[in-house]
Amino acid sequence: MKTLFAACFVLITVLSAAGTICGQPHPAHPQPPPVSKPLANDKSPSDAAAKYFPNTELITQDGQKVKFYDDLLKDKFVLINFMFTTCQGVCGPMTANLSKVQQSLGQDVSKQVTFISISVDPTTDTPERLKEYANKFKVQPGWYFLTGKKQDVDLVLYKLGGYVEDKNAHNSILILGNSSTGEWAKIHAMAKPSEIATTINKMLTTADSKR
Repeated sequence: MKTLFAACFVLITVLSAAGTICGQPHPAHPQPPPVSKPLANDKSPSDAAAKYFPNTELITQDGQKVKFYDDLLKDKFVLINFMFTTCQGVCGPMTANLSKVQQSLGQDVSKQVTFISISVDPTTDTPERLKEYANKFKVQPGWYFLTGKKQDVDLVLYKLGGYVEDKNAHNSILILGNSSTGEWAKIHAMAKPSEIATTINKMLTTADSKR
């Protein structure tokens, strides 16, 4: 059965998620629900994305309420990963690695990229906790750490393939995508910052060529 990423979007890069999650081998990971191919009247990748991704209200580390699709995905190039603040394994190194990516992009490119880290433990991870966590890694503007009502966060996680019953079983996949062009990629969030940055720049270049 095909997921949205296979049926609706072009995955320009899909790399293995082999590695560890919070210090343990990857367990079997739930996949997003099966969806059909875009309807004939889907006029653009943006239409398909708007139909698939939930527009539920989440909360940033600054306490700002945001609509997941309208405010964070629509017409934006995004990097999405999953984490939680009390994680004793990969979360810290993963966030530190992505911080290096953000810094390496340079001011002009980083302004074109929205970083999104979604807590898989929204009951514990209040905006205040997320703010403290973000500050620890000196993240720059344009990076949103998200929490909210558990059912709302779970829905977003489920659609992204990041939902898990056990928070310690979350994956360390980084999802890169552009809802406007329909180009999406997956890469390990612990890949070398230069490799991630190269993938970002290639996708941005492709997006510019389609304008």
